Amino acid sequence: MLLYCQSITPRLQYVTDFIGRQIFGEAFQLTTDSFYFNDYTGPKINYSSTGISNEELIINNYSLLFENSIEQQNPSCFEINGFKAFFKTGGDYPFDIFAATFYLLSRYEEYLPHQTDMYGRYGHENSLAFKEGFLNIPLINIWLEDFKKVLKEKFSMLSRYRSGQYSMFNFLPTYDIDEAFAFKNKGLVKSIGGIARSVANGEWSMVNERLKVLRAKKEDPYDAFEWMDKLHAKNNLQPIYFFHVAAKKGKYDKNILPSYPAMQQLIKQHAGKYAIGIHPSWASGDEEDLLNEEIKILGSASGKKITSSRQHYIRFTLPRTFRRLIAAGIKDDYSMGYGSINGFRASVASSFYWYDLKKEQQTDLLLHPFCFMEANSFFEQKYLPQRAYEEMMYYYNRVKAVNGELITIWHNSFLGSYKPFAGWRDVYAEFVRQVSGET
Repeated sequence: MLLYCQSITPRLQYVTDFIGRQIFGEAFQLTTDSFYFNDYTGPKINYSSTGISNEELIINNYSLLFENSIEQQNPSCFEINGFKAFFKTGGDYPFDIFAATFYLLSRYEEYLPHQTDMYGRYGHENSLAFKEGFLNIPLINIWLEDFKKVLKEKFSMLSRYRSGQYSMFNFLPTYDIDEAFAFKNKGLVKSIGGIARSVANGEWSMVNERLKVLRAKKEDPYDAFEWMDKLHAKNNLQPIYFFHVAAKKGKYDKNILPSYPAMQQLIKQHAGKYAIGIHPSWASGDEEDLLNEEIKILGSASGKKITSSRQHYIRFTLPRTFRRLIAAGIKDDYSMGYGSINGFRASVASSFYWYDLKKEQQTDLLLHPFCFMEANSFFEQKYLPQRAYEEMMYYYNRVKAVNGELITIWHNSFLGSYKPFAGWRDVYAEFVRQVSGET
């Protein structure tokens, strides 16, 4: 596919690479030579306001991809074929799909002044997707399906082109190990303190359960690891585990210390069977040296080179966090989603390279967006297990319809025997059975 434009910019190169690979498995070829474009006999897109040849698809461009600054855009949405779009222009396609896709993928709006939530994160209420009601759909994938149809109708020779690299639906379960155990391996002081708090609050059943666990008469309520192993084996799944290995504890960093033998063993066991990644501590977001230290700790415990990550509490700011990950040797990050609501933060169900908007360049950091986290359903949306199951199935159907990748986040704490989470592992097991049985 040849695309003509008056100027080839890093933004345009980035988004045409993404769209071309998604639709056809290869990037678009770009040219500024109108004579070469006119003589070209294959499928071609004229990304300008002036016609060049008879056999071309014209998309009048919006200015965004030819700018080199970050300015308020104020996109206005309209409906086309049952879905939302913005950056409406003239030509043979009703909106600038290249500029609109770039706006969403680059998280352009997150570089602009915005309100933060209680954790200092970009509030999902700021986003265009939330305001316009398309946060719960992979809008970019939907656009590309529609765009592909238009291209094939215009250029009959495209029927022989191979599909894009994400032409097959894929389900990828992932887990954040924030707290490996509820009661075990906490140390004497912490265990006594936990018992004292439960007594003060009149939680006698909790006291009894903790004592049984400490006397090895009952499994720790967060210890669901064997159950998870059996679930994966039964359904032929290869998940990713993200381990929280904070070198020091804090308000949001509660896991047992990585120096504990139990934590070392847990990491080693999982690294031998699955892909693992770092779940950087909350403290590492404020103390830069901690990130490299934690990656080193996890690498030493697992015997693997750590190149994948997901931010604890989904706490990241652009471009600072992703630049730090790149500097630390991270190649794949799984944080692109919200820690306050489920949905598609970047409006896509496909992985994509992070574009550093301030440096105006594509990076080698590959982002893998998730759309469902059980903690959002439980803590933020106040769903009961059955409602959460319905939500998971909704996202499964949405992602499968566009042959995307469905990435979910669960925590071992929800999959054990902890009473407040009763019923959650049952619906997860049913969901996994449904999805794995149909793929």
